[in-house]
Amino acid sequence: MRDAVADHYARDEILDTILRALAEEGKDLARLTPLDLAPIDEFHMRGRQATIELADLAALAPGQRLLDVGCGLGGSVRYLAQERGCRAVGVDLTQQYVEVATALAGLVGLDRKVEFRQGSALALPFPDHAFDAVWTEHVQMNIADKAAFYRELTRVLVPGGRLVFHDVFQGAGGPVHFPVPWADDASISFLVDADSARPQIERAGLKVLHWEDLTQRSLDWFIAMREKAKRVGRAPLGLHLLMGDNAESKSANNVANLREGRIVVMQAMCIKI
Repeated sequence: MRDAVADHYARDEILDTILRALAEEGKDLARLTPLDLAPIDEFHMRGRQATIELADLAALAPGQRLLDVGCGLGGSVRYLAQERGCRAVGVDLTQQYVEVATALAGLVGLDRKVEFRQGSALALPFPDHAFDAVWTEHVQMNIADKAAFYRELTRVLVPGGRLVFHDVFQGAGGPVHFPVPWADDASISFLVDADSARPQIERAGLKVLHWEDLTQRSLDWFIAMREKAKRVGRAPLGLHLLMGDNAESKSANNVANLREGRIVVMQAMCIKI
């Protein structure tokens, strides 16, 4: 199952594809900034805006140690290092993502401020109490053992440390329409409803301080993004580069799933007790 999830996200020549798209958009590849990469390396609903909101919620202080679990291409890690002054580390199951995240950090001059490691969210390659904050966006949908997932996130937190997440859960509207960005079919999709997840979070040793439904906001963002693409065309650089040949179907299904209440999007902050 682990290999199936990693394979789902892997793509041929990701870095070269990104660089070609940047060049097509007129970017100077010798003078790239983290903001130039935002359209591709924020692989979650509402992109950079969602990252900024989650960082505000976490109230991170400069110098704090932060771990992004399921970091993808490392956009949030780079943002948190540059804009919030965190000592940020990213871990991802897909080795290719880790390699590209590291390369992109070098291209924008952040390679000495961030670190990326390959690893499973169920067996993080870090000791107990290693981080002041743990961060995760759109990850647990691919993890069947939710209890183990939240226990592992809690394990690497210091006492009083914060877990913040922005994630997708099962809605009351029925089974999900596939394909979606995290799965082409139900074989690697493990959605649970938010009311079922919350007790598992609490049993892991976390106290929930913030629990907010962002479903409507996410739907509005998707609709606006798709309408813009119809008006001006799809930009060379975007998340479609990571979603493969069925990117359009995945995007359309996300809209339908949100609109029909088949998925919900939650933002939360918890503290380790």
